[in-house]
Amino acid sequence: MSSTNDFPWTEAQFAERLHKAVKSYWKSRGGQSKSQVKRGVTDAGTRGEVTGGQHLNTVLTLLVETARAAGFSNDEIKLNAGIELPGFFRPQKRWDMIVVRRDCLCSALELKSQVGSFGNNFNNRSEEAIGNSTDFWTAFREGRMGKATPWLGYFFFLEDAEKSTRPVGLKKSIFPPFEIFEGTSYAQRYAILCERLVLEHKYTQTALVMSPRGGSGSYTEPNAQFSLYSFAKALHGHLIGCR
Repeated sequence: MSSTNDFPWTEAQFAERLHKAVKSYWKSRGGQSKSQVKRGVTDAGTRGEVTGGQHLNTVLTLLVETARAAGFSNDEIKLNAGIELPGFFRPQKRWDMIVVRRDCLCSALELKSQVGSFGNNFNNRSEEAIGNSTDFWTAFREGRMGKATPWLGYFFFLEDAEKSTRPVGLKKSIFPPFEIFEGTSYAQRYAILCERLVLEHKYTQTALVMSPRGGSGSYTEPNAQFSLYSFAKALHGHLIGCR
């Protein structure tokens, strides 16, 4: 007999939900780009799709449902208002989703994506992820978010394309990079980033999902340890403990 504390979906059921979310994601991306063209807005490359806004809402919905399944109400799951948390190096940072109960921060989540412009954006995305977590945990250390340790999550969605999966060269430098980066693609570098963000306790859990452009909803997850299913289960387990 299953417990009320059990994760509410099997891995197969969750995969089907993620498939639908990915399919909706690409539909939203295309729609945002076309709507900007109609308004006369032109952005370089695929930036017109990136600047469209809430394109990861379909994935965010899965995580909201995960929090609800752990016993949290809509009032305790913040998505639009009340998602600013104090920083140490800056006054505040807006997270994509936070979960609170009785003035206690239970979790905070960041969702990011990249479609095209891989070389231009990899370092920017890496710096954002590292900087945001450093700011968050330093503010927590200084007592700005209570005493109970919150769950910090980072989700990344990457376009599965020839330019994101082919090896990328490294610049010659006085001090060579770590050998693990030799002969890697941007997709592999994102996988390394997600693994090391957890290894170095920058985030409690990370997830990386890759999908080719189009409406099929197909996707891959380079590392099962950092799948969205594992991510959601870990979030659910933590929130159960916050009740």
